[in-house]
Amino acid sequence: MKKKIVFSFALIVFAISTACTQEIAEPPKPDYSQLPLSVEDVKPLRSLIDTAFQDILLAELNRNKKWKRLIEQKKMAVGLVDLRDPLNVKYARANGNVMMYAASLPKIGILLAAEDALEKGELTDSEEIQKDLRLMISKSDNAASTRMIDRLGYDKIESVLTDPIYDLYDEDYGGGLWVGKRYAKTGARHPEPLKGLSHAATVSQVCRYYYLLAYGKLVSYDRSKIMLDMMVNPELHHKFVNSLEKVAPKAKLFRKSGTWKNFHTDSVLVWGPERRYILVALIEDQEGEKICRDMVAVVEKVLSE
Repeated sequence: MKKKIVFSFALIVFAISTACTQEIAEPPKPDYSQLPLSVEDVKPLRSLIDTAFQDILLAELNRNKKWKRLIEQKKMAVGLVDLRDPLNVKYARANGNVMMYAASLPKIGILLAAEDALEKGELTDSEEIQKDLRLMISKSDNAASTRMIDRLGYDKIESVLTDPIYDLYDEDYGGGLWVGKRYAKTGARHPEPLKGLSHAATVSQVCRYYYLLAYGKLVSYDRSKIMLDMMVNPELHHKFVNSLEKVAPKAKLFRKSGTWKNFHTDSVLVWGPERRYILVALIEDQEGEKICRDMVAVVEKVLSE
């Protein structure tokens, strides 16, 4: 009888010990290596402006006298989002809410409107649509972009970009992403209300686009994944990509750029083993392409400090 009592007591002690061990054991750490990121509580990007980080960025940009002058003249805007710690994001910008003509960069707005329409059954998916979306993003094909605009209509594109869920064009914050003209010589204009631009952007809103995309918050997690797949491995190798392919050959690049006359724009989500960030630039200058290439080295320095 005594042996049975001792044995039972030992079992109880073992059970309590096991329960305590299981309770104290740390849960497995989430995997933040794959996009889109699985994070429930995604803070608004505007709330993540880091003054120290921004001071470093502005100081490095202003070392170049021409860049400093362009920033002062509001002919150059830059946005940078540090994503190395997905739960402690840092954001910095120069002329963040200054809207400029953005050439082909706003085609990312067409992509979002298309995925929103496909999700809601307003657009019937097809091989032709998928091909046009890829051509529009990877090669910035104007004919494919125009076909997508015609399928969607300006009202649909505007409704998505101004939807409070996305808030990618907001008059209270200087405007933002806008597509108001076919990428063709013909067709009516549907300009944005603040400056009358047909293809517009601010670096803040483009940074927000990539930020929400990285966290799976554009349309849905699955649609965000589809959009990332559309944007990865750009087939135009100039501006940011020209430099990033040298300094970060192992990183995935999700990218859209634009060029028209003296307007040079670029945007990229860099995702690799050693660097994870969003970089956006809008520049009105004939040397804008070179400025974008040179800017990568400056940003890499900022992120290393």
